[in-house]
Amino acid sequence: MRIFKPVMFGLSLLLAPLAARAQDYPNRQIRLIVPFPAGGPNDIIARLVGQRMSELFKQTIIIDNRSGQAGVLGTDVVAKAAPDGYTIGIVSASSLVINPTMEKVAYDPRKDLAPVTLVTTVPEMLVVASNVPANNMAELVALAKAQPGKLNFASAGVGGLPHLAGELFKLTAKIDIVHVPYRGAAPAINDLLGQQVQMVFLDLPVILPQIQAGRLKPIALGARQRAPTAPDVPTTAEVGMPDLLIENWYGMIAPAGTPQKTIAEINRVANEAMNDPSVKQKLADQGLTVAGDTPAQFRTFIDSETTKWAKVIKDAGVKIEK
Repeated sequence: MRIFKPVMFGLSLLLAPLAARAQDYPNRQIRLIVPFPAGGPNDIIARLVGQRMSELFKQTIIIDNRSGQAGVLGTDVVAKAAPDGYTIGIVSASSLVINPTMEKVAYDPRKDLAPVTLVTTVPEMLVVASNVPANNMAELVALAKAQPGKLNFASAGVGGLPHLAGELFKLTAKIDIVHVPYRGAAPAINDLLGQQVQMVFLDLPVILPQIQAGRLKPIALGARQRAPTAPDVPTTAEVGMPDLLIENWYGMIAPAGTPQKTIAEINRVANEAMNDPSVKQKLADQGLTVAGDTPAQFRTFIDSETTKWAKVIKDAGVKIEK
């Protein structure tokens, strides 16, 4: 026994570093949940950032599209996953802020999910049909006030960001315009081009081709700075409405209870990946601006967005149609 104990102790010292390395994160493939179908903004971001993260981690990252209920189903998959860092997600404002504020969902964003980092932002642009006799914000507001209840604004569906953007516009400008919901952005744009509705707020990349073709008139961009892809369009702050800041955003989350050390490592690699010059340019080509922050900063951002849109939803009396 006198010989055996020292031998075993020596072996344990030799094996300890190997065991520690085996437990290092990540040591197997990671699943990246996308709560929307392939081809949309969430999916594009996940594939661009996820591919670079995979290279940096030297581990496979599997993109898992789980669409349904405007992002709720996929987000719930993340919330119910094991909190070990091997299931993460790329979600939008609707999953973390808007849907949980408007209706009961299967998860509590604050209790069941851990913020990792804000990944990208994309501003909403206010555009009007070509036959609307307004070429700037002052003229549009004056027109709406002269014809209360006569002008319509389209949206991609009740409770989505374009809808809430229109409601915030109504509250900010103190105007009476009528909401016309559509099942998606494409039919809303079609009716705007056909002059069936007068205006819409939509993600800049979605509406930009119609602006560049001269088929729709841009009024203002709900961002802090002008967009390089539409440099002549003023921001809402420039036209006297600084509170009309409307940006869609996409962030990375993990299940609540994921070790802070693991969260910090995912955050570090995600920020390095999204700031890779090639990835950053490809995101910019989609009209997306790289953000990047700490988990604590992302938590603060989510809280501020929740407060902002909860007030709009309450003041405007927005309700999900059942």
